[in-house]
Amino acid sequence: MHRLPSIQSISSPDSHAILLAGLGNPGREHKENRHNVGFIVIDAFCQALQIRLTRVQSKALLGFGILADHKLIIAKPQTYMNLSGQSIASLVNFYKIPLTQLLVIHDDLDLPLGTLRIRPSGGSAGQKGLASIIQKLGSQDFPRLRVGIGRPPGQMDAAAYVLQDFSPMEQELLKPVLERAVKAVQAFITEGLEYTMNHFNNTLHEETPNAG
Repeated sequence: MHRLPSIQSISSPDSHAILLAGLGNPGREHKENRHNVGFIVIDAFCQALQIRLTRVQSKALLGFGILADHKLIIAKPQTYMNLSGQSIASLVNFYKIPLTQLLVIHDDLDLPLGTLRIRPSGGSAGQKGLASIIQKLGSQDFPRLRVGIGRPPGQMDAAAYVLQDFSPMEQELLKPVLERAVKAVQAFITEGLEYTMNHFNNTLHEETPNAG
């Protein structure tokens, strides 16, 4: 088990902590929604590192940990997706997180299920949680991990599609995606953004590198 740093040490301005934020909607009814894949990745990451989200702050569930001497703050905003920026901006300001050390994990309609894309910056591409964060931070220059959920079938409304649960078949496909996403987050922490982009910006079926 990783030793947990004190909240006081993380909140100091020179702590160089990393903030990992998964996006989703709170509540049991949304737990398995496609829109909640950011939460699902955070839960898988916390399980892998034996970190519990036990603190409530800035309208978010928080957990704290250490990986390779990097202090981690892990957040799941409880504001509902469209207001995610309220929570994330508050945490960034409180813990004095440089935007290069913020990683936002969210669903992406434009990527097929099984595809991961990590980017150093960019617009929201219609993802309302991401748009809220950009608006509240006043910047789009922060890394994000996009997790593909695919497009809705036929003429189905995208808003309805993202709020549906993953189908049983999709849940099976999601298992190796989550394993790969956890490795990508670990690589971001231990190896940096450029390494992670070079090794994880491909499809699920390509070889997964050893993130060290």
